[in-house]
Amino acid sequence: MAHHFHSIAFSGIRPGKRLIVLGGVHGNEPCGTQAIQRVISEIEQGKLLIQAGSVTFVPVCNPLARKQFTREGERNLNRRLLPTERPLQFEDHIANWLCPLLAAHEVLLDLHSFHTPGEPFAMLGPKNNQGRLEPFAHDKEEEALARYLGVNLFVDGWLDTYAAGVMRRQGQPAGAEEDASYGVGTTEYMRSQGGYGLTLECGQHEAPAAPEVAYRAIINTLAWLGMIEAVQPEEISDRKTLRLFEVVDKEDEADYLAQEWQGFEFLRAGTLIGTRVDGRKIQAAEDVYIVFPNPHAAVGNEWFYLARPIDRV
Repeated sequence: MAHHFHSIAFSGIRPGKRLIVLGGVHGNEPCGTQAIQRVISEIEQGKLLIQAGSVTFVPVCNPLARKQFTREGERNLNRRLLPTERPLQFEDHIANWLCPLLAAHEVLLDLHSFHTPGEPFAMLGPKNNQGRLEPFAHDKEEEALARYLGVNLFVDGWLDTYAAGVMRRQGQPAGAEEDASYGVGTTEYMRSQGGYGLTLECGQHEAPAAPEVAYRAIINTLAWLGMIEAVQPEEISDRKTLRLFEVVDKEDEADYLAQEWQGFEFLRAGTLIGTRVDGRKIQAAEDVYIVFPNPHAAVGNEWFYLARPIDRV
């Protein structure tokens, strides 16, 4: 494997939070890498000073996927992100390096982009709970940080919905690993280690504004955590939060969506969303938002999600 893993860290002279910022978890999502490299350059040139705490940047989490400019190298790094004593795929080796790095920090900002047109949004974890799936104790910190990232759209319910999808497809031929831990990615792992974190989806992969969205989120996070000398970012108004409640998988390569849905498009009850290879129609059972529509999803993987509005952030 002609690849190595790279991170760079900066520490202030005063105590403070331990922040880690990730880019390039998926190789075809360049905006996070570009924004991180811009911030690193500003720090190294003296334009930006880390005064308190420490920040670690990982510009490219998955160098194999980046070299190929594909979503994954040998598998999806952001699924079943757990250390293993028997690494079989390249992403297993990444996990064995990245998971201890995440565990050494308190706050995570993970920068991504998405397939279809749509507005930037942030993914939140669960409310505080002591359940088995994703126990958590820092919902207020996550929600507060989310309000200052620079976006006004938020989504929660990811792991609950993914786990429900796993239960539904038990006994059916589907993708690879079939248990709820397959839904664990960077933020879920961070929370399991006592920290908190947000995934920021900065826009469509090719959107010219996506690198600026990512850059502004890094600067706002550093300022909100008190790590740099800067005017505190403004709290974003007109915020909307959606909660995922259903995931629909692609069952056959010939399944097709009714149209090229945009992320967070509002669908009235009865709207035809897609059609199965055998002619079965998938329609909205109620007024919903469609999230993460992926017309190119692999068989057995998530095709799209459905969400309802809630009052949270």
